[in-house]
Amino acid sequence: MNTDKGHIASVFDRDLEQIQALIMKMGGLVEDQILTAARGLDERDEELANAVRMRDKVIDELDEQVNTEAARVIALRAPAARDLRVVLSVIKISNNLERIGDYAKNMGKRTGVLVQHQPVGSSSGALRRMAKAVDLMLKDALDAYIQQDAELAEAVRQRDQEVDQMYNALFREFITHMMEDPRNITSCMHLHFIAKNIERMGDHVTSIAEQVIYLVTGETPDEDRPKGDKTSVAAG
Repeated sequence: MNTDKGHIASVFDRDLEQIQALIMKMGGLVEDQILTAARGLDERDEELANAVRMRDKVIDELDEQVNTEAARVIALRAPAARDLRVVLSVIKISNNLERIGDYAKNMGKRTGVLVQHQPVGSSSGALRRMAKAVDLMLKDALDAYIQQDAELAEAVRQRDQEVDQMYNALFREFITHMMEDPRNITSCMHLHFIAKNIERMGDHVTSIAEQVIYLVTGETPDEDRPKGDKTSVAAG
């Protein structure tokens, strides 16, 4: 009987390793998508922007594969307690990665429009720096997942406030540009949507970090994480 349990455990571990390999492949692609989309915007490169849009399909397919494999493991292995928590966390992490990929794709779409207009200040460079900050957060969140490091995950969670502050600064900058010259309105609206996309990427990375904390500790983090997006107040 103990032998059977050991066999089941080893099979589950192998299944989980395969799913985790898909997650890390997906994570690497998403990291690249974030940086490539931001570079395409900064350099006004439509080819890069189009490449980001085309590669999003691969990320979507990996997400479907993770969900399918996770469902198969639950059905066949009937994991209990912590093992089930691991599988459910993998599904949520995959879904968050897929959403981040969607936001990168949206950046690529808007870049195709923006290259037809004059640049607005140094906003594209600022957006690229903001995207880099999110990319580094994602890298650390995935490292925290592999290493089962709740402290690193919490540090990632706290860093989202920095991304929110960058977004707030850009929001104010776009308002200023639109007030100074109405010809900037179209470009600034697209740039604002891109900034919001990057800010939302940060939120999804934060969700990944929270899944890691839940996975390691069994507890969901408190909802008192500092939130730096003040634009709803500013807009009011």
